Amino acid sequence: MYQNEVVLCGASAYTKKYYLNEDFEGLPQGVKDELKIMCVLYTEDVGGTLTLKFDENGTLCFETAADEEDLLYDDIGSVLKIKQLQRTKTELLEALETYYKVFFLGEEWEDE
Repeated sequence: MYQNEVVLCGASAYTKKYYLNEDFEGLPQGVKDELKIMCVLYTEDVGGTLTLKFDENGTLCFETAADEEDLLYDDIGSVLKIKQLQRTKTELLEALETYYKVFFLGEEWEDE
């Protein structure tokens, strides 16, 4: 069913919009709220767009982009902000990967 990249969510500083893939509406409201806050704050701080995607192995990846003429986009700030999010939101990101692997890829859940 899911063999390539699957978008979880994203936000854009240009359109001032947030998107959550409807396939993930079953996530707890607190998780959905945290994802929205995380994505929107990123685009407000750095600019451009941020998309969270699962790759074919179920790894959650951060993808950023900016319009070529966007002189306010902060390339260095983008890298630093993503590293900060990966460090401070480790538990959330790992739980999302587990959720995706179990419910979308059909893998067995292993309690560590």
